[in-house]
Amino acid sequence: MELIPEHLQIDSEGISRELENFIKASVGDFNREGVIVGLSGGLDSSVVLALSVAALDSSKVLGLIMPEKDSSQDSESDARLLAETLGVRVEKVDLTPILDEMGIYQHIPRAVFARKKIAGAAVKASYKLYTTLTGERPFLSGLEGTNSGLLKRANAYYRMKHRLRMVILYSYAERENLLVAGTVNKTEFLTGFFVQYGDSAADITPLLPLYKTQVRQLAKFLHIPERIVNKTPSPDLIPGITDEFAIGIPYEKLDLILSGLDTNMAMKDIATKTGVKQKTIEYVKELVKRSEHMRISPLVPD
Repeated sequence: MELIPEHLQIDSEGISRELENFIKASVGDFNREGVIVGLSGGLDSSVVLALSVAALDSSKVLGLIMPEKDSSQDSESDARLLAETLGVRVEKVDLTPILDEMGIYQHIPRAVFARKKIAGAAVKASYKLYTTLTGERPFLSGLEGTNSGLLKRANAYYRMKHRLRMVILYSYAERENLLVAGTVNKTEFLTGFFVQYGDSAADITPLLPLYKTQVRQLAKFLHIPERIVNKTPSPDLIPGITDEFAIGIPYEKLDLILSGLDTNMAMKDIATKTGVKQKTIEYVKELVKRSEHMRISPLVPD
């Protein structure tokens, strides 16, 4: 099997039709009146919103924008651009006061995040320092329990933002009898690049069969605005952190590695066919291993 970008090419038209039918059928199965999507202004939520509109009509879709003080202003403007293009109703809930009341912002010294550009540089420097001192990336360490005081606070800082968004989403969903459409894709799911009981919590997850690069293909087919398709993917929860900086591998390579592992290819063969070092493949395999507990229901006694 060839592990080149063409290997992950999809039939965007066929996939789109299949996912639209899935969304429409799910709304009927759950006896809901429509769909709600948490709009981040990013690629995944944009694709889910567009699929939902194609499946149901814009009048049955609600986009919920949930910024907080660390969010980029561009994220909201991109989310509104898409919603306006698709004719979707939008609601906005600022999470900052709630997170502040919960004490979440106290986990990181306020002086560090006083200015976003400085904060971004400080976060990146801390990320690199942790990697140097421990020999592994904070993202990998954070997939399981940790003794690092800094990592504990960072985990609590960003994960609660995702979980609060989930609570707000379901509050609107229950009030308006809507189905919560999640935005997690296959790449995120396999590597643990999601928050358990946060952005992974949803009634349906249409993008779960697709790797990130395949979601981008689908976005182009759905005519998602180029500024959204081409923007650097980011959780938009901590200044300076993008997806690929946190994970440490470009999505184009990561998806090929995951595809190779998914078909049980030998690591040396994956390395040869993708042009990456075997050490990198071992790292990806470790991401999958350590995040396994995030992909299963809570453990129960035998």
